Amino acid sequence: MSLPRLTRQMTLENPVRVADDAGGYVTTWEPLGTLFADVKTGTGRQSGDLVATLSKNTLRVIVRAAAVGAPSRPKAGQRFVEGERAFRIDAVTAYDRGALYLTCFAIEEAVV
Repeated sequence: MSLPRLTRQMTLENPVRVADDAGGYVTTWEPLGTLFADVKTGTGRQSGDLVATLSKNTLRVIVRAAAVGAPSRPKAGQRFVEGERAFRIDAVTAYDRGALYLTCFAIEEAVV
């Protein structure tokens, strides 16, 4: 297994629920920090109806590992942001046997 090339700068964000003054809430995103990543694209698909078409692309985002519980360690439910693009994290696992890197399984969704 070769070492990942961490050449893409991405912001790790955590969801925050904020009351909307109408009895519900909206989700805002709090930046936790910047990580360098190696992004491997996976398969993509489209789904839609008469109103809009949704494009989904799966990705593997590889980052340097951080201790469990550290704010810099990605976890499911968070997201990576790169410019205007957002990647929702679905799962996180060790990339290598020594757990020096983490693989984050993510999905990018866009309305087309």
